Amino acid sequence: MKKQRIWEILEISKENDQQSKIFDYFISILIGLNVLAIILETEKSFFAEYKTFFRYFETVSIIIFSAEYFLRIWSCVTVEAYRHPVIGRIKYFFSPMALIDFIAIAPFYLTFMIADARILRILRFLRVLKMTKHFHHSNTFNIITNTIFKKRSELISSLILMFCLLMICATGVFFAENETQPDKFSSIPSAMWWAVATLTTVGYGDIFPVTSIGKILGSISAIFGIGLFALPAGLLASGFSDEMQKEKKFCPHCGEKLQ
Repeated sequence: MKKQRIWEILEISKENDQQSKIFDYFISILIGLNVLAIILETEKSFFAEYKTFFRYFETVSIIIFSAEYFLRIWSCVTVEAYRHPVIGRIKYFFSPMALIDFIAIAPFYLTFMIADARILRILRFLRVLKMTKHFHHSNTFNIITNTIFKKRSELISSLILMFCLLMICATGVFFAENETQPDKFSSIPSAMWWAVATLTTVGYGDIFPVTSIGKILGSISAIFGIGLFALPAGLLASGFSDEMQKEKKFCPHCGEKLQ
């Protein structure tokens, strides 16, 4: 099979490419089963009974994911951006999607080289990153990433505004409550936890202001938080809608622009 065809199968399937569609479905199901296995492994009695099955399933899955990863590295040179046989593959290796694939399989191999129990626990936890491989086979994820990229300036501006409001609220409540509740509002960083819970309107209730000034600040923070923290969601929703409209302007079968 030619490199070009292998690359086409491995990439997000087109409407009329049956082989690529089957591969996408297979990988997506395998990713889902791996995530389910990681969840079930935390049930100690269940894991102890089926430990051998879990180990074999993980090994087979990693072999499949590794084969897919190396086939992508091998066939990426058919794409114009990665045409050079050496530089092109290095460039592809550091692309976001290739890094996602690498992160998904790396923890399995690292467990054979590391003996530290604490690091091994972290590596076992990182196996959940296998589900990020699904992004490689999802056209919707590409739309979302395009939306974030195109709205990056507005999103950065709104995040800066949110951070400024967070600092103002945390600093204000610290000076208002520190003398009355020195154990709960001991510093501005500790007051930031209250500010985050208030501005996002979560309100855990573990710490709260008791002074009049603190309560006024809390009320103002909650009111401003409702509007300001909704800004990124509104920007993303608007951008996502625009991207979906653009998708509808192209034929799903041939990719040609519709009249």
